[in-house]
This record gives sequence, C-alpha cells and structure tokens, in this order.
Amino acid sequence: REWTMKTSIVFLLCISVFPGFSQGRVVREDEIGFAECNVFFPGQVPPEGFTEPFHVKICQQYNKEPRFATLYSTKDKIPLYSAFKFTKPAQSEEENWLVEPQIDDPENDLHEMVHEANIGGTVANLGANQALTSDYVGSGYERGLLNPSLLNEEDFQVATYTLTNAVPLSPALSKSWHRDIGKVVEQALIPHCSKTDHLYLLAGAIPSSVQVKGKVSVPETLWLAACCDAPEGWSLGLVKKISDENSLADLMVRELEKQLLPGVRLFKGNCGEHKQSQEKREAVLQAVSQICSGEQVGTSDNQETKDSGWVRRVAGIIATPFIKLLELLIYIFVELVKFVFYFLWLVVKRVVGTILDGVYSLWNGMVSYLKAVTMVLISIPYDVGRVIINIFLGFLQIVQDVASLTYRILSIPVGFVLHLAAFPYHSICAIPSVLKDMASGIGGTFSLVIDATAAVLHGFYYLAGHIVKRFVPKGSSDD
Repeated sequence: REWTMKTSIVFLLCISVFPGFSQGRVVREDEIGFAECNVFFPGQVPPEGFTEPFHVKICQQYNKEPRFATLYSTKDKIPLYSAFKFTKPAQSEEENWLVEPQIDDPENDLHEMVHEANIGGTVANLGANQALTSDYVGSGYERGLLNPSLLNEEDFQVATYTLTNAVPLSPALSKSWHRDIGKVVEQALIPHCSKTDHLYLLAGAIPSSVQVKGKVSVPETLWLAACCDAPEGWSLGLVKKISDENSLADLMVRELEKQLLPGVRLFKGNCGEHKQSQEKREAVLQAVSQICSGEQVGTSDNQETKDSGWVRRVAGIIATPFIKLLELLIYIFVELVKFVFYFLWLVVKRVVGTILDGVYSLWNGMVSYLKAVTMVLISIPYDVGRVIINIFLGFLQIVQDVASLTYRILSIPVGFVLHLAAFPYHSICAIPSVLKDMASGIGGTFSLVIDATAAVLHGFYYLAGHIVKRFVPKGSSDD
C-alpha cells in the first residue's frame, strides 16, 4: 500500500511536469486503421476480420508518440490483440495503471489516457465499457499484459501499464506468459530477422465464457503472431492454453487465424508468404523448440551450429518418450505422495473433528446443566416470597370479609331504630298537609254544589223563555 501511494505521488508529479506523460486515444471511425499507430503493422495495414461494433481501436501513445496499437472489446472488457515492435528492454519497471476515458465517455474532453485515481467524477459511466482496477481486486487474477513491459524500453513501459492492454491471468500463468514471450522474442525471433525494425508482433487473447466478477472475460487462449517481412522473411504463430501454464505450441499463422474469428487475416498478404524463407522458418522453429524444452538457444548461423542443432533435435526426438515416461513416473509419484498426505490429513482432520465435537458437546451439556441448576436456585427465593405474599393477601381478605359481615349485621338494628325514631317526626309533620288537603276537598265540594245549582237554574230559565216565545203572541213593537 505504501509502495502504491509512492508510485501514485510520482505519477502525479510527472503529470504536472509533463502534460503528455501518458496518452492514448480512441481512433474515430473515419480514420483509416489505427491512424498514427499503423506503423506497428506490416505495410501499415491492420488485421482484417475484427468487425464487431464492440471492437474499439486504440492508438496507445506516450509523450504524444505512438507506442503500440490495441484492439479492445468493450463486450469482454479485455483487449483482443496488441500490436508492437521489440525495443531494448529497460532494467527496471514501475507500474502506473491507466484507463482510457473516451471508451466510456466519447464526449469527454480527456483525450489522453490517465491514471484511474485522477479521474474522479469527470468521466460518465466509468467502467461501463472497460475494466477497472476494482474488477481485479480480490479476484485471484492479475492484470496480465498482452504487450509485455519487459519487451519495451523505459519510454514505452508506462504506456503498456494500461487496463486496455491487460487480461485476467493467474499469477503463475502471467509470469509464465511473460517469461516465454520474452525468451521467444529475444532468443528465437530477433536473431533470425535481419532487420529488427521489420519484425512485427501481435499478442492476443481469445475470450472465454468465464468472467471475473461477472464483467471481465478470462482468456481461453493466449497467442502470439510474428512477421519478419525483411528479405528472407518468415511468419510464425504461438499458442498458450490457459489450462496449462507450461504449454507453448508453435503453428502456422494460417492455422492460428482459424482459431480466431471467421475471415480474420492477421498480416497483409500473409506476411509475404510467397517470399518467405523456409530455412529461416525452420531455424526459428528449432529455436522455439529449444526454448520450450528448456535449452539455451545459440545465435550463430554457421553450418556447425545448424548441424549440432539438428543432432540435438534428433536426440531430443529420441529422448522425448523416455523424458515423458520419466515425467509421468515423477508425476505419479508426486500425486501418490500428495494422495498419502491428503489421506493422512483427512484422517487427522476427522479424528480431531470428532474429538472437538465431543468436547463441544460435553461443554454444551455442562453449560446447560449449570444453567438449569442456577435457574432452580434463583427460583427458590422467588417462590418462597410469592407464597408469603399470597398468605398475607389471604389473611387480609379474611379480615376484610369479617369486617364486611360485622357491618352488615350491625346495620340491621341501627336502621330499624333510626326509622322508628323518625316516625313521630314524619307523622306530626304530615298533619298540616292532611288538614290542607281536607279543606281543599270541602271547598271544592261546596264550589261544585254551587256551580251545579247555578247551571240547573240557568237551564230552567232558558227553557221557560223558549216556551214563552213559542206559545205567547208577540205584541206591538211599542209593547
């Protein structure tokens, strides 16, 4: 972490001092090939057949100079190939991982590749179309470079440490890939290409269905295609299977193209196939074979070296079955030892596990027993206190019932005496009211008799008047 912080500080200082510290740009559709980076292809013609809409062409630059070209898959989040030339390797290398802003945000003003930590919120949808450092953290995979930094001089190395040049590789496979490619290029390819600047290299990856964190595709195969188009030129393909870190098979470029997408052509005119020197190609294949078998490759071209090389090759062919048999025996022995150790480990694990399970069960039983005893001891004072309280409450209930019964018994004669004492008072007080009611009755009766007599007299008067008017003749008006 401290080292990463120091390198980040150095990187920031370099950016502040050199504005073009590390650059890369996505090539527009209207530009031919990879623009300035076409110089990394024979005849300045890039490979054909990579025509998917998610294939993005990137011209990787440093200090405004093209360093190598990359075809990036925004679908798989890994490069499909990086095209470069061999330069004098630097003695040391410093990792400063970069990202390409325009892959995720084409409208962004950042036209240069920058350090991921320096982007902040200036790039929209960062990581939508390319892998980020966070996609590798804790995944068990390293950021394996297709264009290895060890094949580049110091000015080129910074540009190689970009996530658009990296694929997920296990640590062992990443180390093996860089070691093998370095040996092949330095010991087999460079010595047999008369003009070093005419040696064109393509390092690529074939994506698989396996993805890191559901985003970045793990390569199924790594491959290298080389073309030397100088006089007495040649071309060669190498393939390394991900499933076997020690594998490295050579094949014709045409055979390699068949393993890629349909219609792919890696080199213009198949790297001048009609002019290729079979002798040179055989020498390159021999050197590659020696590298694969772990032998030191010589660089002289005299006949004695060639003859001794053929002798070694024949001897190698003869000795190969015995070597393979020895390797098989060693493999069987190692696997047997591993099996024995594994079996012992299982036995020890089972015994220890059984003992630990017994100890754990015994401990749980003791804990449960102590817990039950503790709860019983705690509950004894509680139960005694509850019994005492219930006895006290029962005694209070008895006292209450006795008091209530006494009250009810005593309340009967007391009420009777009170009612008997109050009788004369209520009787004497009732006399005026009775007299008043009698007077009202007598007065009412007398008034009723008077009213009845008056009504009878009035009736007789009315009847007599009616009879008189009916039977007595009327007199004159004067009468």
